[in-house]
Amino acid sequence: MRVVLLQDVSGVGKAGEVKEVADGYGRNFLLPKRLAEFASPSLLKRVEEQHQAQARRQLLADAELVSLAQTLEGLEVAVKAMVGAQNRLFGAITSSDIAEGIHRLTGQDIDKRKIELEEPIHFLGEYEVLVRLSKELLPKIKVIVEEEKG
Repeated sequence: MRVVLLQDVSGVGKAGEVKEVADGYGRNFLLPKRLAEFASPSLLKRVEEQHQAQARRQLLADAELVSLAQTLEGLEVAVKAMVGAQNRLFGAITSSDIAEGIHRLTGQDIDKRKIELEEPIHFLGEYEVLVRLSKELLPKIKVIVEEEKG
């Protein structure tokens, strides 16, 4: 029996997929619990249209990410902090501080979890930091930690 899954079913597939299942499993479990519908030609056409719409949305989202990566590549973010002895900061510069700096410069909201900072920055200087937008998009930004006056 050919069915279109309406919800994710473990061991069978994800919502929107067309699957071939045993007749009894489909009739006695999937259909009564509204986990799937019988794969009629009209339903198959509607599912295909939904897949195409999802693919178009994904292409637009990917294009936006590429544009954002080009904006971020080589960006210099200056962060000011209070400094103590031997150019050591009072506190530290974290990924959220860097995300705020990016927002100030570009107006783009970057999730602090996407900023790959091995450990917080504790000293003045320049640092190269990666921003993981996706698996392939890893723009590098330069973080410049400066002394805050007064």
